[in-house]
Amino acid sequence: MCPTVWFYLAEMYRIQDDFGEVTLSRLADGMHVSLQAASRMIRRMAEEGHIIHEPYKNIRLTAQGTRIALGVIRFHRIIENYLVRVMGFGWDEVHEMTEQLEKAADEKLVERMYELAGRPTRCPHGEPIPTADGVMPELNDAPLTKRQGGDRVVISRIKTHNPERLRYLAKVNMVPGTMLTVNAHGPFNGPVHLSLGSETHVLGYELANQVYVAEYGG
Repeated sequence: MCPTVWFYLAEMYRIQDDFGEVTLSRLADGMHVSLQAASRMIRRMAEEGHIIHEPYKNIRLTAQGTRIALGVIRFHRIIENYLVRVMGFGWDEVHEMTEQLEKAADEKLVERMYELAGRPTRCPHGEPIPTADGVMPELNDAPLTKRQGGDRVVISRIKTHNPERLRYLAKVNMVPGTMLTVNAHGPFNGPVHLSLGSETHVLGYELANQVYVAEYGG
């Protein structure tokens, strides 16, 4: 199978996880290709049994496509961990670097990285790592924008790869595992006001929507 197909399937899984459905435009945006290129790949993947795509309907992964997608996602998140935990790169540096490395990595190499990184269960951004037998751990979390004033929560994952945003969040210690309190929301999708210990911060709505949190102990 062409490696390009693997990465399309992984992107489709991520889109499905984020939005609940996979559309042609979202897939093209995620893969940074034209609608025509994405459409050609969709036809190919449907012919090979990786997806189900009926005209004018959303795209669905088959069991076979899901298995491949989870394997690619596992590779990606393990490599990110290795680059951060073992090699000392920042969490804002590793996404694009990993996209290049995973194209050449094989299972033996990635599993060695997994061991050296301490057998992690999440990537540096907090996303769960699928198990070797293709099971994606479930998370019970939601964006900060969905929490109410007074909620005490813990950061579960950060759903952005934007380097500037990641550097800012690290600077104010808004990383996975950090506990905080939601103080208030500005009206009409306004900023979110937060407390981290004795410090207070204000996050714009768009960035707050990319910070996923869970209840204490969740």
